[in-house]
Amino acid sequence: MALVSLLVKALLSLVLLLPFSSAAWEGEAQLPPDEYNTKGGPVKDKLNVHLVAHTHDDVGWLKTVDQYYVGSNNSIQFAGVQWILDSVVQSLAQNPDRKFIYVEQAFFQRWWRQQNKKTRKVVQKLVKDGQLEFINGGWCMHDEATTYYVDMIDQTALGHRYIRDQFDQYPRIGWQIDPFGHSAVQASLLTAELGFDGLFFARADYDDVKKRREEKSMEMVWRASKSLGKSAETFAGVMGHHYDTPVGFNFDMWSKDPPIQDDPRLYDVNVAERIEAFIKDNLAQAAQFRTNNIMLSMGADFVYSNANTWFTNMDKLIHYANKDGRVNVFYSTPSIYLDAKYEANETWPLKTDDFFPYADCPHCYWTGYFASRVGLKGYTRALSGYLQAARQLEFLVGRSATGPNTDELEEAMAIVQHHDGVSGTEKQHVADDYAKRLAIGAAEAGAVVANALVTLTAGQKAGAKEGLSSSADGFMHARVLLNEKAAPQADHDSEGHAFEQCPLLNISSCPITEKLIEEDTSLVVVAYNSLAWPRTELVRFPVASQLLAVTDMYGNPVPSQVAPIHHVTRTLRARHVAADQEAPFELTFLAGVPPLGFATYFLGTKQAGQPGLAAVAVEEPVNGFGTDFDIGRGALKLTFGGDSGSLKRIANKRTQTSLGVVHQSMFWYNASDGNTEANPLQASGAYIFRPNSSTEYPLWDTAADTFPRLSTVRGPLYEEVRQELSPWAVQTFRVSTDGADADVQYTVGPIPIDDGLGKEVVMRLETDIQNGKTFFTDSNGRDLIQRVVDKRPTWKLNVTEPVAGNYYPVNAAILIRDAATQLTVLTDRSLGGASLADGQVDVMLHRRLLHDDARGVGEPLNETAYGEGLVTRGVLKVGVHPTNESARWLRENALRVYSPLQLAFTTQKSGGAPAWLRSHRGSFSGLREGAQLPPNVALTTLQQLPDGTVLLRLAHLYEVDEDPELSQLARVNLRALFPTKIEKATELTLSGNQPKSAVKKKVWRVEGEESTRHASLRGGPFKDDDLTVELGPLEIRTFGILFAEKVM
Repeated sequence: MALVSLLVKALLSLVLLLPFSSAAWEGEAQLPPDEYNTKGGPVKDKLNVHLVAHTHDDVGWLKTVDQYYVGSNNSIQFAGVQWILDSVVQSLAQNPDRKFIYVEQAFFQRWWRQQNKKTRKVVQKLVKDGQLEFINGGWCMHDEATTYYVDMIDQTALGHRYIRDQFDQYPRIGWQIDPFGHSAVQASLLTAELGFDGLFFARADYDDVKKRREEKSMEMVWRASKSLGKSAETFAGVMGHHYDTPVGFNFDMWSKDPPIQDDPRLYDVNVAERIEAFIKDNLAQAAQFRTNNIMLSMGADFVYSNANTWFTNMDKLIHYANKDGRVNVFYSTPSIYLDAKYEANETWPLKTDDFFPYADCPHCYWTGYFASRVGLKGYTRALSGYLQAARQLEFLVGRSATGPNTDELEEAMAIVQHHDGVSGTEKQHVADDYAKRLAIGAAEAGAVVANALVTLTAGQKAGAKEGLSSSADGFMHARVLLNEKAAPQADHDSEGHAFEQCPLLNISSCPITEKLIEEDTSLVVVAYNSLAWPRTELVRFPVASQLLAVTDMYGNPVPSQVAPIHHVTRTLRARHVAADQEAPFELTFLAGVPPLGFATYFLGTKQAGQPGLAAVAVEEPVNGFGTDFDIGRGALKLTFGGDSGSLKRIANKRTQTSLGVVHQSMFWYNASDGNTEANPLQASGAYIFRPNSSTEYPLWDTAADTFPRLSTVRGPLYEEVRQELSPWAVQTFRVSTDGADADVQYTVGPIPIDDGLGKEVVMRLETDIQNGKTFFTDSNGRDLIQRVVDKRPTWKLNVTEPVAGNYYPVNAAILIRDAATQLTVLTDRSLGGASLADGQVDVMLHRRLLHDDARGVGEPLNETAYGEGLVTRGVLKVGVHPTNESARWLRENALRVYSPLQLAFTTQKSGGAPAWLRSHRGSFSGLREGAQLPPNVALTTLQQLPDGTVLLRLAHLYEVDEDPELSQLARVNLRALFPTKIEKATELTLSGNQPKSAVKKKVWRVEGEESTRHASLRGGPFKDDDLTVELGPLEIRTFGILFAEKVM
């Protein structure tokens, strides 16, 4: 024992006497924290290593957003964002050289509300001094595959307003480090048009990244929109180490990586080896990037809850690496890094497509989440359109300072845009939390809508009330305004009328309309149109009787049709209401509604045989499939085959276009459980789509001869074919008399899993179009992106997953075309789509899986409700047109799908419709008399902010060269649009956080291009004296407006 003791002492003495292996810190004892030299910035003659300290905080994923904030439910994941922010602020205040970036305002604003004045002053100084920088700045880090552009803008604008108001700061950089692929709209709109200088992200296809590393093209100029062109290009970079630290340099308190130990009085001094490994990593990354600047992300998910462990080690890293002298290391931010890149005056490769689909291994395509949790996706999209309508009505009557408002729904919508929210890649309890927040927000917004309609309908019929004038279109138009400070909105009028809305109309559930209407009583139906064009379209809701008649505000009969509700719908509805409350019929009528306004219709009871009664349509079974049959009395005709009952031909008589349908149906892929020879560990899951094979399984046993079951409903307003393809899959083709398109309503679920097989359900239209393996999908509802089967624009694809590798996100539209004909399918939510062979359009509708895909969520995508698998219902709108005439139908109808008529109901007793009209307005438009937007311009946002400013966004709907007429420059005069004086109008950036004139765009040099800039077709400068707005193709312009008074 004595000998061992002497040996240990000798070895210890030897360690203490030996110099360090590098002369940079030879003989140096551990320094006090304030004596490490952490000052620095970019220099010209060395490799500059920018350390970017960050935490990536998911706004819901494994835990709910509030659980993540407070640090609860840690049995799932140890994470508490409030402790992260507390600790980071303390560490930053200890050293003015330290820097940190933060993204998610959903968390920061929760934290900010809890801080005292002293802490707030400290944070404001940190922000002012550049130590704490807000990057991205949205409420969350939104997804890019499953989000709609309006929602992406809204959630970003919400965060930017808080940052501006609290800190007078304007984020400069996009930081989309975790979304699972990146869209063209993210680059053009959510980066360039926000006024950002650049965009950084971590995820790109593994083969793409490999090639980029070899070619030093990890950073690029991304010109994502052919319409906006160079005017909306941006600098973009794929990060060198994902968004994590270099291997071995994670300094979190839970990390297994060794800290930098520099005290010679202690064992395990490792400065020399740590610095050597760090510099080696720096040099390896520098070999893959251009210029002498590289960025290292020093962070990971939910780190810095003990920020001292990070900053103490980074202080040492900077100090000793700089003493070594081979590299120049310093605290930095993406803004500082990007400025250094710009100063280098380098040329950069050009990127013109997007970054979908994303794969991280040969059999690991992240294309499943395009259709994960389709119920949440549908709910989110429906509430997006509803939020815009509610904001408009809130503006029209004046935002109430004390009553309900749209803020709760705005925040809930912002949270669910998170890349583990609407994407469907969260745990089930988190998805439930998102849905709950949406429902709470929708309820309050519903009160705003109902109360606003009470206010707007109050008045006299014939324009006798001051402020109303009638016009040739038969609608009342506003021309006077309410006072600046609006009174609290009442939930009922002086006669006790209150409006009810029916969010479950998709399953024909609406309690107020399902009651029997008594004699001398009218059901009052108010239809609100959030579009800035007049529209005429069918509305439908359940009713208890067939002996009904619809009249307009002038007492004129309105064509209407009553049909039996399908038994599948009744089954769905029975889960929500008692059987004795179920109405057996559905009433449909044609409503005409003014722009940004409402029209009123009345439903009353009549005796059989009286004029004006709704036409009665009956459901008739189709037996035997003997001969072909068709539906459609108007411009569109659908023909179904007598041999199988499936769709056979689509003919558009209006455009003389006919499309042969080889086959139309649904099928399912068998989701891989991971037990395959090619990759035994990769299952299909919430993120990844991986069928076991390309085999397409039918929904029913064809030998049993039980399915499909067909029936028809025919009437003067619409005709439909109801197809029961299996006990758990139904589709209904509906063609209206006045339309030139078909609605395909699908009901899928509960998907059976008693055979032990996960299933991914797809609807396919197989036609005779020769599209040459080329198809198009939309980018977040805006640009159409060309896709080619088994091909990528910038690298040679190794085809390992012939199905999953060809799926792309479909937010609004997927289409195929040849020289003569275009087939377009519009969706009411984000889904996945493909065209695997010529003439085919595939849309994935639903998924139910039994295995986790090992990407972190830790549970299979197996949604249930009412004790069985989840049922989803949605609508696809199908159009067939000549290729050169298809754009108008696509753009107009995509907007109509997003912004449906909003219906509200009340009952007028004792006198019916005449009594109502003696004391109420029958119609209203929030625009000046005769005003509407041009057919190529949409009103995207009309929102009154708490400070009284009105946020207005106008969007050009068409791409360049998409339509010979509508792809041209559009002009809108704001003075002529609204019926009141505009005191001031200022053009703002897309998020509305600053004047557009304050943004100075960086111009980047592109490899192989001349330095001269070729202007895209964009609107000219906005002049606040003229108030005329010009918009070029796909351009969105944002304005802050101060009205003299409130509009009504």
